[in-house]
Amino acid sequence: MAFVRLLISMAAMNHWPLFQLDIKNALLRGELVEEVYMEQPPGFVAQGESRLVCKLRRSLYGLKQSPRAWFGHFRVVVQQFGMIQIEVDHFVFYKHSSHDKHIFLIVYVDDIVITRDDHEGIAQFKQHLSSHFQTKDLGKLKYFLGIEVAQSCHGIAITPRKYALDILEDAGMLDCKPVDSPMDPNTKLSAHLDGLFYNQLVIVTGMQRYIRSSPEQGLLYEDRGHTNIVGYSDVDWAGSPSDRRSTTSYFVLIGGNLMSWKSKKQVIIARSSTEAKYRAMALATCELIWLRQLLQELKMEGVESMTLICDNQVALHIASHAVLHERMNHIEIDCHFIREKIEFGYITTSFVNSKDQLVDIFKKSLRGSRIDYICGKLGAYDLYAPA
Repeated sequence: MAFVRLLISMAAMNHWPLFQLDIKNALLRGELVEEVYMEQPPGFVAQGESRLVCKLRRSLYGLKQSPRAWFGHFRVVVQQFGMIQIEVDHFVFYKHSSHDKHIFLIVYVDDIVITRDDHEGIAQFKQHLSSHFQTKDLGKLKYFLGIEVAQSCHGIAITPRKYALDILEDAGMLDCKPVDSPMDPNTKLSAHLDGLFYNQLVIVTGMQRYIRSSPEQGLLYEDRGHTNIVGYSDVDWAGSPSDRRSTTSYFVLIGGNLMSWKSKKQVIIARSSTEAKYRAMALATCELIWLRQLLQELKMEGVESMTLICDNQVALHIASHAVLHERMNHIEIDCHFIREKIEFGYITTSFVNSKDQLVDIFKKSLRGSRIDYICGKLGAYDLYAPA
């Protein structure tokens, strides 16, 4: 989903339209490499041939090889049009024409999203696909992978409203009383069922009541006048009561638009908060580098800088100075690659006070007013709010 959001953000910042296509019976079009046999369907068995089986020439729905076979066939067709598959995400293709016009494409099974500024090329590409597959032109992108999309001259808004309402309906919570915070800041949700099942149920119910307060809330992507890549990282040190592991949290903004985020428990117990935050910075750096490579491969110009923001001065000092620190000499070498990226100028680091640390929303429960403040900073937007 990170690249889908990236493409939507790029479209919003450059005022590109987003189009969607659907390919009918896509999984029936893949050529099988392996020999696969199946029983004859009921009603098709000829007299005296009941013991025979069918050898499949093409893929079928339900066959585990079908998605890969279909994608291999689709890739050949789009490459015949001159599209190039990128290396960092194989479901993304692009084409750069000689007159400085471009096409970007994302495919997810049989759903296709197209954008960029080569309107004539996009029309020709649609005709090319129609000559090979039975396609349905859905017009401008409105719904993709459970996300509603609304395009306007001011930007592009996305919201998981349908998905949120489905969760509430499945839990029987559509008519529950909404709250402004998902859970009490002094409680934690366990990853395992234990003797305190009732307490965990109360916490989950509170989360559903929070979802009920604003199921239509999403993100607004717009042109903010720059394409800077900024990452925030932090950690909940020893926050897991069962094993005392820390939880890394980070998010990345491109051009001021929220692009990717993650909250993940660290695999190693950190001996100090500095060590835990240094590990979190290393993981966030990986995401920054990946997004930068993605933009470079798509030949997106104007990426001015990459900045990683942290609220721990000691961790920032260790990342910026390749000197031996006794408290850090046990850390794996791969965590220190952040020093190389800083030394060569790929990224810069910056300090932020804890009260201005926006990544708090991804690592701990907050009060309603704090949630609203951070959501506003991250571009939260209610698509269904009255104008």
